Amino acid sequence: MGKGEILHMKTILLEQKNHLAIVTLNRPEAMNAFNWDMLNELEQTVEQIRMNSDIRTVVFIGSGEKAFSVGADLKERKTLTEQQVKRNVFKIGEVFNAVDSLPQPTIAAMNGHAFGGGMELALACDFRIANENALMGLTETSLAIIPGAGGTQRLPRLIGESKALELILTAKRLTAAEALKLGLVTKTAVEEIFMDEVMKLANAILVNGPIALIQAKYAVKTGVNADLQTGLQIERKAYELTIPTKDRVEALVAFSEKRKPNFQGE
Repeated sequence: MGKGEILHMKTILLEQKNHLAIVTLNRPEAMNAFNWDMLNELEQTVEQIRMNSDIRTVVFIGSGEKAFSVGADLKERKTLTEQQVKRNVFKIGEVFNAVDSLPQPTIAAMNGHAFGGGMELALACDFRIANENALMGLTETSLAIIPGAGGTQRLPRLIGESKALELILTAKRLTAAEALKLGLVTKTAVEEIFMDEVMKLANAILVNGPIALIQAKYAVKTGVNADLQTGLQIERKAYELTIPTKDRVEALVAFSEKRKPNFQGE
């Protein structure tokens, strides 16, 4: 797809605005719950974004005013066999892993409630901005199951083991303000300026060198779970990939000419 186009699928919308991709979970009648169709379409969408070097930043958002996503579609799940439930759980985990491993920076625009799998999708993104009226949490234990799409692993890495364990075992629903205090979300905003704040962060990322963005994200996410010396080697190799690029030279020329650089991702 090209700039300005909107790809309409059954449950997912993909819009590209210049170098920004906006992925909309489009089941507002079900509070954007993940059914089998949505999981497959989200997987296809993420792979399209991965292969599109013209996309430099990605925003995930929910359709409607109530929810980012409330997680798995429980109405559908009631109709599934145990084997199909296992299939769905495996699929959602794989799809969120794909989101987590996107080379482009990602922002979860949590325009409404985010529970269960909806919260896990947000955790798979690099940044989370929440509508101040949104509630969120990993509430699976209240349904006699556990977070199965990365929640038990990503949440403690983000806010610490003890607090993550407390939230998961109590199935607590957090307010946006509580989530901000814990470091679970990057920022909160009132509804009137919510998308302005999302776009402010996206644009602050987009003005920078596209190859540098990818390599910086790679260095941080790959190095964070390594020992320091291994992490420093990862950083050095990532840096070296930026040295022969045209964008690095353009940045130096633009600096000397006192103008904004025109990065081409080359």
